Amino acid sequence: MMPLPSLKQLQYLVALSEQLNFTRAAEACFVSQPTLSAGLKELENILGTQLVERDRQVVLMTRIGLEIARRARVILAATHDLADLAAGALEPMTGRLRLGVIPTIAPFVLPLSLPLLRERYPELQLALREDVTANLLLRLEDGQLDFALIALPYDTANLLVETLFDDALWLVGRKDDPEVQPKTIRVSPSLTDHLLLLEEGHCLRDHALYACGESSHQSSTDMEATSLLTLVQMVESRLGIALVPEMAIRSGLAKSPGLVARPMSEPSPKRTIALVARRSTSRMEELRILADIIRTAF
Repeated sequence: MMPLPSLKQLQYLVALSEQLNFTRAAEACFVSQPTLSAGLKELENILGTQLVERDRQVVLMTRIGLEIARRARVILAATHDLADLAAGALEPMTGRLRLGVIPTIAPFVLPLSLPLLRERYPELQLALREDVTANLLLRLEDGQLDFALIALPYDTANLLVETLFDDALWLVGRKDDPEVQPKTIRVSPSLTDHLLLLEEGHCLRDHALYACGESSHQSSTDMEATSLLTLVQMVESRLGIALVPEMAIRSGLAKSPGLVARPMSEPSPKRTIALVARRSTSRMEELRILADIIRTAF
């Protein structure tokens, strides 16, 4: 029977692929540099291939090294899920739960959900991280997060998905802008031409483009917003119009004397809010509980 890599060796490889420095990788694994180097060399011997290119100045991962490091992250995450399964077997919603949330959801859903969560589960230690969808899903895959609260459509083929509710997109513009004079708005070329967007990386950018039948778009103002607040401020400054989630509208984000928010005509564009987890997660019951709390609160 051929020898198999150890979890420790896989941890060393993942750390080196992230740090590209033996000293920093050893510190991240809480071992000495010789120990890490020896572990990686043994891993290469077991697998029969070179994983790392070494010289005095530069550390590079080989092509196969990068792929094995990627798969090692999945293995390590699944291993953590096994440990979590044992730790949480007695009582769910206790201990530490790591939740990622995208910026276009966090300010509107968390203030409503967290008080209810604390009230019902005082023993739960919630760790939150706000980031764009792609980064959250990478952290989820690596085992750095337990769940992520995101907006669909998005590629979630390798994840468990618990859909929560739909969130319509509304058009926000200046009250004197002809584009927002109708009570309900239809997509038109002129609307698309004046559409302001969030910067690349925000899924709401893609949702807005999809709603307008666009796969890509360059704003006529050559300006992009880093947040929904900035996007609405740009509209107020007469730079254009924007599609904004209904949850943000109802929170008062566009509540300004100079602005108006209009629903889009049917079939109205929308995004679907969802809670996602790894398929290997041991926290299925907690996934359902958290989903129910968010639905109830929101």
